[in-house]
Amino acid sequence: MGIIDMLAIIIPSTMLWAAPLIFTALGGTFSERSGVVNIGLEGLMVIGAFSAIVFNLTFASTFGSLTPWISLLAAMVIGALLSVFHAIASITFRADQVVSGVAINLLAIGAALFLVKFIYGKGQTDAIQKGFHKIDIPILGDIPLIGRLFFSNTYYTSYVAIIVAFIAWYVIFKTPFGLRLRAVGEHPMAADTMGINVTKIRYIAVILSGALGGIGGGIYAQSITSDFSHATISGQGFMALAAMIFGKWHPLGAMGAALFFGFAQSLSIIGSSLPFLENIPNVYLLIAPYVLTILALTGFIGRADAPKASGVPYIKGSR
Repeated sequence: MGIIDMLAIIIPSTMLWAAPLIFTALGGTFSERSGVVNIGLEGLMVIGAFSAIVFNLTFASTFGSLTPWISLLAAMVIGALLSVFHAIASITFRADQVVSGVAINLLAIGAALFLVKFIYGKGQTDAIQKGFHKIDIPILGDIPLIGRLFFSNTYYTSYVAIIVAFIAWYVIFKTPFGLRLRAVGEHPMAADTMGINVTKIRYIAVILSGALGGIGGGIYAQSITSDFSHATISGQGFMALAAMIFGKWHPLGAMGAALFFGFAQSLSIIGSSLPFLENIPNVYLLIAPYVLTILALTGFIGRADAPKASGVPYIKGSR
């Protein structure tokens, strides 16, 4: 197997696994840029995956080929609604944001598994028939070499995730809303003095994080697992959180880190088909994403400073 053949396997697989992480990491970036720590990304992915699969199974006959896309909208809405609980607890009642995030994780997992058992009478849902499937991008897939590597045997959701990452970068760094968002996350008192509604901006950011986390879970469930169970989301939310930190709270940095972690995750699937990995026991490939996550966070990112007001509740009039 030549290098091009290996790349033709590695690149599409990496982009497939990275797409959910990109969306979820971007959600975390919006929340933490506003000063609200959100470690509930795992729970948001869980509820997004659950919502997308249940909606898909329920309405597949109604919406046909559009079902997976509309299911993502359902996952987005449910993820946003769940994040409202985190916003109320951490912003309005000024509860500990880490504890609130842990509560979101536990609530999402518990509620999803209870509802699966209640609706389907078993520990997992049925498999969906209308999920995301591999495609060749018209015209672009015909470009010599590049077309085979980047636009063949891949998923539309991977490109949507990359486009959204650039949109998030533009919103955060090139728009008035983004300026207010960053001001609130760095020095909320100064922002308040300038007439910026700190509470409103933080609510919007946390709800955005829920929406994007829900989409991430919906993409993962509909393109990788095709059903929902207790093991559908198993650490991907925390991996997205790591990607956000690895990317230093920057949308494009988070995207790059998510692609790296997507590559690590894909190794456990494609490793047996690659000459240089085929003799490595599968168990090592399965733990590779988590080991690489730890190594990346501890040894390669250097100093990573969160927004100065991140995790600090704002009390109007206080210093």
